Amino acid sequence: MTDGFGKKAAKGSAEKDVTGARRSSARGLVIVITGDGKGKTTAAFGQALRAAGHGYRIFVVQFMKGRDYGEFLAVEQHLPMITIYRSGRDRFVKRGNPSPEDIELAKRGFEHAAGAVMSGEYDMVILDEINVAVDYSLVPLEDVVTLIKDKPPAVDLVLTGRYAADAIIKLADTVSEVRDIKHHYAAGITARAGIEY
Repeated sequence: MTDGFGKKAAKGSAEKDVTGARRSSARGLVIVITGDGKGKTTAAFGQALRAAGHGYRIFVVQFMKGRDYGEFLAVEQHLPMITIYRSGRDRFVKRGNPSPEDIELAKRGFEHAAGAVMSGEYDMVILDEINVAVDYSLVPLEDVVTLIKDKPPAVDLVLTGRYAADAIIKLADTVSEVRDIKHHYAAGITARAGIEY
């Protein structure tokens, strides 16, 4: 690995000490990635990749997703420090009328997420599409608010999905909105592996 100027970057104990110190003393953040544009899950997994590079242990719950998305396959094959729990089926959930199975899967997913947050085993927990799960009445907003308020101080919590509730935004340290300015779907280009999934 080089430092960007062609010189070999030093991998010393100071780098490891900073990482260890972060886990024990730094205040964990609540990061919300929302909006109607493409790239919210991608941004969260970019955050996970960055954190993994510093030795973080990461737990991801993917709400409303049951397919083998590219991020799931990459983690499974190459990133043992990231654990993904899928909590959904490989089909769309009907807004306003979710099936009992969708509600049960989301409930189990939230239980796993809360367990991971409180376990002391993970430095970062990502609740992918939790904002949509709340908006679709799969997970009660009050449960998410309580989890944010009660999380251990050092745990970073990342919440993705459009429709982020005001109560979640208010509690967050960082909120990023991904806007849909232009999307290839409008030109009739269909979803493909490596881009949408």
